[in-house]
Amino acid sequence: MSEEGRFTIHLEQLEDYEFKVRFDWEQLAEVLMDEPPPLGSRHGPNASRMLAAAVGNCLSASLMYCLARADVPPHSVKTQVTCSIVRNQRKRLRVGGLEVRIALDTAISETGRLKRCLDLFEDFCVVTASIREGIPVEVTVTDTQGEPLTGRQA
Repeated sequence: MSEEGRFTIHLEQLEDYEFKVRFDWEQLAEVLMDEPPPLGSRHGPNASRMLAAAVGNCLSASLMYCLARADVPPHSVKTQVTCSIVRNQRKRLRVGGLEVRIALDTAISETGRLKRCLDLFEDFCVVTASIREGIPVEVTVTDTQGEPLTGRQA
């Protein structure tokens, strides 16, 4: 689960604001990133969307890692990330906050390890713990009916 050291991601401009992203793992497909209009053509996600995806994925993976001994069935976790874009005092666009909702299947929400994992998983998410120092990230974990299991704001 840990990723120590360094890695390098390569970006190559194709045209305008379109970039091809090549990851350091050869088996991974390239990703096309672009800006929305009026700058780009929305041919791929922009950096804010990739950041939101990274936070959602990291939190979900961290929770799954903690629950690994509970034999979690496939398709048991669904994560939604809402990103707020705001203007700062200098009128520059910034990520103002991220709201993460993780919905767990009933099989997971009844697991004995869940309480302990809910207390720990956010702190072990490399991406969220890193950006929380500058961007507020609110996380809520629910069951499939939407009932909250935990939540924390930093």
